[in-house]
Amino acid sequence: MEDKYNMFLDSADKRWTDFIDELNTYLMGIGCKCDIKEAKSGYTASYTLNKKALINFVHRKTGMKIRIYAKNVAKYQDFLDTLPKKMKADIKKSSDCKSCNSKCEEGYNFILDGGQYKKCKYTAFFLPLSEENNPYIMELIKKEIRNGDMYDG
Repeated sequence: MEDKYNMFLDSADKRWTDFIDELNTYLMGIGCKCDIKEAKSGYTASYTLNKKALINFVHRKTGMKIRIYAKNVAKYQDFLDTLPKKMKADIKKSSDCKSCNSKCEEGYNFILDGGQYKKCKYTAFFLPLSEENNPYIMELIKKEIRNGDMYDG
């Protein structure tokens, strides 16, 4: 597993490796499981906690992105108003939930900047890593864990 993680980390933009490593250390420290796979565009890293998806790192042509499965976002939606403008714009322009099919879990229902949003769980919090975004991404993940039923620590 460590070899795969090192290959994943080596494939990431060097600007983000410290952040990725810090997040990995935190997640592994609370009991997350990590699954790393090689994909067409680079490695992906998926983290689960108690068999529930929490985040995925994904390589894109535009750079490394993180998908946060924020199913408890309604419990900490006030935090969303503190996000940087670009991050808010990415969330607002993400796909609306269309209840894809009977097997798809419903998306996320939340308020951001006074507006009500119902967004697809796969695109709502699919955010690029950046110097501005990374501290907010870390806090968003911590809030999701603290407000969810995944972790009792």
